[in-house]
Amino acid sequence: MSVSSFPGGTSLSRLDIYADAAPDGVCGGSPHMHLVSTEAYVVVEGRGALQTIDREGFRETELHAGSVVWFTPGTIHRAVNHGGLRVIVLMSNAGLPEAGDAVMTFPADIVADPDAYAAAASLGEPDGREERASRRRDLAVTGFDAMRDAVTAGDRGPVERFYQAAGALVLGSATGWVQLVQEGPLAQAERSLALAEAIASGDVMHLRDARVREAPAADERRFGMCGLIRAYDVTDLEENPR
Repeated sequence: MSVSSFPGGTSLSRLDIYADAAPDGVCGGSPHMHLVSTEAYVVVEGRGALQTIDREGFRETELHAGSVVWFTPGTIHRAVNHGGLRVIVLMSNAGLPEAGDAVMTFPADIVADPDAYAAAASLGEPDGREERASRRRDLAVTGFDAMRDAVTAGDRGPVERFYQAAGALVLGSATGWVQLVQEGPLAQAERSLALAEAIASGDVMHLRDARVREAPAADERRFGMCGLIRAYDVTDLEENPR
């Protein structure tokens, strides 16, 4: 894993929420959840909502410029775009969502079948990705709507079964997640603890290593789960000090 002094072992990206409508008439992204990571939205422009299913059931949180909302592992979420919704995304455990921590809410039979899930999740070759991203989103909305309706009716069975199926789906890759956490947020926390202990003992030597770093411009927009995403490279590249 690349070394990063960016706060908390987190990742940072800009996200333009999809503006086209799913079959249920709602504009927005692909519903999904994270099994280990916490995600935060800082809304910079536009308006919309965050639809979620968690221990409290289904709810919808309004989003507008200045909104800050975050959601913990297991929160099934759907970003809804009511007009020009753009957010800054802060994600814990940098690199882990890309390693399989995010599972989309496809219908139960697809989530239960690793091959079927991989085929449904793949965007394939660059040509035609926009259309495939919309199809993937629509399929995830189908599963999300079924769980939302069940929870609203007092039945958490479909959600619990989704949790179990998602866990089984990522089981083969989850051992690698331990190293990502150890080398990212855990290593940063241990470093902070060591610095606090140094200061408490009167040692200020580490302050002489102070420096400013600057991320290069966000990369080209790509089709993400919730929208068009630009990720910032916040690794400590020697060619990008300031």
